[in-house]
Amino acid sequence: QVRLVESGGGLVQAGGSLKLSCAASGRTFSRYPMGWFRQAPGKEREFVAAISWNSDSTYYADSVKGRFTISRDNAKNTVYLQMNSLKPEDTAAYYCAAGPAFYRGSLRPERVYPDWGQGTQVTVSS
Repeated sequence: QVRLVESGGGLVQAGGSLKLSCAASGRTFSRYPMGWFRQAPGKEREFVAAISWNSDSTYYADSVKGRFTISRDNAKNTVYLQMNSLKPEDTAAYYCAAGPAFYRGSLRPERVYPDWGQGTQVTVSS
C-alpha cells in the first residue's frame, strides 16, 4: 500500500494557475502509474490526467487537454499537476491515485487505482 498526500490547492481567479503536488511513500514510486481525478459538489469523481509508471505516456481528459500538464519526479516520489488557464468549472476536490506496479492498461478508470490521497480543494472564481 502507498500513502499519498496532495498539496497546492487553493483559491484562484479564472485564467490563473495552480500546481498540485502529490507526495508518495510506502512503495517504490517509480514502478507505478499515477493519476489525478477530481470531484465537484454534486457530481461524480472524474478522470483528469494520468502518467505511466515509466513516464513514456500521459493522458488527459478532453476538458483539460492543453491547459493541464501531469509530470512526475521519481527522485522526489512526487507527481505534479500544473493547471493553467483555470476556469470556474475546474472547481473541485482533486485527488491523486496510485496504480499497480508496471501497469500497462488504460489509466482512465478509477478501478485501476487501489491507493488514493485525501484530496486538495481547488476553487476558481469568475
